[in-house]
Amino acid sequence: MSPPQPAPVSDGSIRWGILATGGIARAFTRDLLAHGHRVTAVGSRSADSARAFAGEFGIDRAHPSYEELVGDPDVDVVYVATPHNLHAANALAALEAGKHVLVEKAFTVNAHEARGVVEAARSRGLLVVEAMWTRFLPHMAFVRSVLGSGRLGEVRCLHADHTQRLPADPAHRLNNPHLAGGALLDLGVYPLSFAHDLLGPPVEVTARGTLKETGVDASVATVLRHEGSALSTSYSSSETRGPNTAVVLGTEGRIDIDAIWYAPAAVTVRNADGEVVERFDQPVSGRGMQYQAAEVERLLSSGQTASPLLMPEDSIAVMATMDAVRAVIGVRYPGE
Repeated sequence: MSPPQPAPVSDGSIRWGILATGGIARAFTRDLLAHGHRVTAVGSRSADSARAFAGEFGIDRAHPSYEELVGDPDVDVVYVATPHNLHAANALAALEAGKHVLVEKAFTVNAHEARGVVEAARSRGLLVVEAMWTRFLPHMAFVRSVLGSGRLGEVRCLHADHTQRLPADPAHRLNNPHLAGGALLDLGVYPLSFAHDLLGPPVEVTARGTLKETGVDASVATVLRHEGSALSTSYSSSETRGPNTAVVLGTEGRIDIDAIWYAPAAVTVRNADGEVVERFDQPVSGRGMQYQAAEVERLLSSGQTASPLLMPEDSIAVMATMDAVRAVIGVRYPGE
């Protein structure tokens, strides 16, 4: 079995615009520039923030509004890096301006918004991709190849956790219901998307959670039943840091993904007796966010508007699962 290849270095023909200037935008831009991608503009609601970001990364144009950024004729793809509650509106604005879009996860606040974004892209013949960067990483391609080979037998269960000790300040983005905060949309989206990726959408959703005083979720545990006999479980929390590992269990073996499983990580394949039969550990430069950018550029250069690694319908399905989880644990955002 040949290992997945590193993300190709961009030829710089696709021009990126960065919408928002927070930490995730910085991480993505850093990986873009380190791998030959061309960033032509950045936009912020603050002119000072836009200028500072542009100065930090050597970007030619700093726009003092999101509207100016999406209207920039020298931008081909807009990367949306705002809080969750703004993803749909920002993505729609970019699509209406004729731009392709890469939208940070969670894709939107709910499945209704997700459908609206996907339909807007489809009606205009534009590309929209959720920036669930984990799906595009080499070790995830390896995991899918192992499952596809049948070496694990019948997959019975998948488990993953995403747990971090994050700020408890009620005003923090993560704890603010008006910004669609909570552990589920910020952290839980990773293991739930992972389960969708390997096992498909669930046919039954069970969940339990604990809430903060602001009304958002502090921790969430899920049990999903998928087609056939497979189950997936997950635990996500913003109050404590756990192992952040993942495992896939089959009748003939298992896959262990080391910490941090949703970032570039080592993978061990074991047989039914627990013996190591293969190990995958491919070094990745930077954080690894360049792989999703490479996929966007591959799609655009070949005239495609959907990635087989994460179809728009997949993002809608993940949002629908999170809607179901929130309904069970009692989290509802303003305006829903």
